[in-house]
Amino acid sequence: MKKESDFQKDLIDEIEAMFPGCIIEKHDPYRRGFPDLIILYKDKWAMLECKRETNASKRPLQDHYVELLNGMSFCSFVYPENKQEVLDGLQSTFEPKRTACIPRSE
Repeated sequence: MKKESDFQKDLIDEIEAMFPGCIIEKHDPYRRGFPDLIILYKDKWAMLECKRETNASKRPLQDHYVELLNGMSFCSFVYPENKQEVLDGLQSTFEPKRTACIPRSE
């Protein structure tokens, strides 16, 4: 099993490849429980709290911040078992699918 820091590094590389030009910053642990990463892309943002596995322990307030920030934009816990689901969520947040414009009949 990978260490959390190794998982996080690989995840950052994958996100940077998916969203060229994005900015990813690791959070300074000044605010306890705040998510690890902020991702800035075009005019949107997302935050991720990385865990090395599904059952990894959580620090106090992590659930609170993930829920609060997810209500503002996109925020999620991410671990190897849900990584693809989270990447799909980032894709939907950063590049929502455009709906086809159907001309009205006169």
